[in-house]
Amino acid sequence: MSRQRGVGETARPVIWHEEHGPDDAPLVVLVHGSMDRATGLAKLSRRLDDRFRVLRFDRRGYGRSVPHPGPFDVASQVDDVEALLSGRRALLFGHSFGGNVALAAAQRLGEQIEAVVVYESPLSWRDWWPGQASRAVVDGSGDPADLAEAFMRRLIGDERWERLPPRTRQQRRDEGPALVAELTALASSAPWDADRISVPVVALAGEHGRPHHLAASRVLADEIAGASYSEVAGAGHFGPNTHPDDVAHHIAALHRSTRVWP
Repeated sequence: MSRQRGVGETARPVIWHEEHGPDDAPLVVLVHGSMDRATGLAKLSRRLDDRFRVLRFDRRGYGRSVPHPGPFDVASQVDDVEALLSGRRALLFGHSFGGNVALAAAQRLGEQIEAVVVYESPLSWRDWWPGQASRAVVDGSGDPADLAEAFMRRLIGDERWERLPPRTRQQRRDEGPALVAELTALASSAPWDADRISVPVVALAGEHGRPHHLAASRVLADEIAGASYSEVAGAGHFGPNTHPDDVAHHIAALHRSTRVWP
């Protein structure tokens, strides 16, 4: 196991990250969603790091990568993935917003990205996308911290929000600028082109996910050549955390089927 605290020159904002697993194992990069952080994928990481080298990181503007001046669009976040890879080949997993980062990275980096697994990645730029929580942020006005709190309340409910320690609630509010900027950018234009993604892709959704999340995963499987769709039984939007064994199974199965590494 190794832990690394940042990447980039001193003049560049630091992206906090850590790696676990054998040094010579195939590399898997886990990309978290909006208002989350690397720890949100810790359970999934532990299901993988006995056979993979697993890299988790706090995306710009979240967790230990706060403060960050941005920008927070998907292309800039692919810059971070590219820097973290440092030339290494990897299989990417992206949850929610992180799935769009993973797909955009696959488009840009080509053969360096061997395969991608996404879990309920939003298609916010599509006219049919309802996404009430994200839409409220994009259409809202005022303090980004207040919009971040409102997003979290929609996501986890008022009762759970109120039970969070004050420090945690403040940390989430501090992530408001990243949330507002990245969701606004995602709603304005597509961050990747299905015709330019040539790696194997598996699009996952939770059996109990919201209809538009399931629909989005099916659309990905239909539009990306060779991609497949699968549901995680009993799971909702937070399947990577509630059902890490099942999600890890899909990642490992894709690795085996594509023979990414000998």
